[in-house]
Amino acid sequence: MIGPANPGVGSWPARRARISPHRTALVQANRTLTYAELAHRVDRLAAVLTGLGVRRGDRVAYLGVNDVSVFETLFATALCGAIFVPLNYRLSGAEIGYMLADCGASLLVHSADADELVASSGPLPRVLRTADLDAETAGEPPSAEVTLDDPCLLLYTSGTTGKPKAAVLTHGNLTWNTVNQLAHFDVLSTDRALCIAPLFHCVGLGQITLPTLFKGGSVEPVARFDPGVILARISEARITGFSAVPTMLQMMCQASAWDTTDLSSLTCVLYGGSPVQERVARAWLDRGVRLLQGYGMTEASPGVSMGTHEGTPAHPVSAGVPHFFTDVAALGLDERVAPLGTQPAELLVRGPNVFAGYWNRPQESRDSFVDDEWFRTGDVVRVDDDGWTYVVDRVKDMIISGGENVYPAEVEAVVVQLDEVESCAVVGVPDERWGEVGVAYVVVRTDLDEDTLRKHLEANLARYKVPKHLVFVDALPRNATGKVRRVELRARAAATFAGN
Repeated sequence: MIGPANPGVGSWPARRARISPHRTALVQANRTLTYAELAHRVDRLAAVLTGLGVRRGDRVAYLGVNDVSVFETLFATALCGAIFVPLNYRLSGAEIGYMLADCGASLLVHSADADELVASSGPLPRVLRTADLDAETAGEPPSAEVTLDDPCLLLYTSGTTGKPKAAVLTHGNLTWNTVNQLAHFDVLSTDRALCIAPLFHCVGLGQITLPTLFKGGSVEPVARFDPGVILARISEARITGFSAVPTMLQMMCQASAWDTTDLSSLTCVLYGGSPVQERVARAWLDRGVRLLQGYGMTEASPGVSMGTHEGTPAHPVSAGVPHFFTDVAALGLDERVAPLGTQPAELLVRGPNVFAGYWNRPQESRDSFVDDEWFRTGDVVRVDDDGWTYVVDRVKDMIISGGENVYPAEVEAVVVQLDEVESCAVVGVPDERWGEVGVAYVVVRTDLDEDTLRKHLEANLARYKVPKHLVFVDALPRNATGKVRRVELRARAAATFAGN
């Protein structure tokens, strides 16, 4: 038997159309596309891209909110053997311009909501609005043969520590991540998923969304996140699952409709991107929702580990256990690969879901691997005796105070134990006596004084871990995917407290 000529992501709609042509693939507002209709539109769009000069290896950028057209453009680009580059529509024009130049995009496809942003992005490649796609003359369908080793996607990292760089994800990376997800939790062809995390982010694309399409279920992209609207849609459409970042889960369980929304249709809710507060996880678990935390990163497409339905209630804030086809290890003190254990250490990852390197950054790509096969995550983790993983902190975020290692995430977890606290971020600042000390930026929900907070910290942490400075703020600076912008907080702390 001859094997598949095009096993990559771009061929998914066509193959799915042969298996279940009349099943609904995508839903948006009053519009639905069956798998047969999606396959037809992808073929036509791929022909349009070919007619516009898109060739194998070219980069096709996309700018706009979650929409059916994102999927159409992704699959069509991949079918051409080209590389899809979804861009963060929450960035500035200058930042978009940097990414377009960095990836060398030959075409920018964008939706109407991005008109002003495109106009402010400086020099541009050829530009095509999604509203004009159907008006373009379709040429011959592409004949590019795509393999699992070919690049499919460039995803820009969030850029919390400097200029963002693009991770190169192959067709194989995305396919194996999908297989890993399906080995970890069940997705059915009858499932109906919401896509609420942005599709320029690995959580939005890699968790729930692509696995659901792979199995022949339906996906409903949501343009803008509104907690009340999402809750209503879950109930109305009998949504079975979605993926999210923790801030989204927190906003939904704090919404006025939370207690009255029917969540009984949900069979799996995944979250990742940053740690979740235990009270937020408990709020969902107490409603009977099968909540799973996934740990990963853009460079792993994104899955590395995930909780299980059976074990999550006893480990509500754990990152779970490794995915089926993913290996994990620790970077030992001698810079050698070692087994993970109960002592915190930097996590190493390898597997067919791990990326091919950073776009046009060969040295950074080489430096990010140990022994040419283990990716350095930069995250410090520990593993309990039962094998469940806990993310302690980022290596670069660690504070060394008086010769002792202080992990901000550990301190933050203690701070948010107080019901009065909404969120917290701890960063280090230079100190003449201790080398570094912690500065805690705290957002409160109700009245809380510094003395009460400090006593709580001293009762639950070693003295050297207690931040020297406590600062109450209205909000924490976050990037478009909800992660705290620690670079900004470090600069603020240095300007305020350095040497004090």
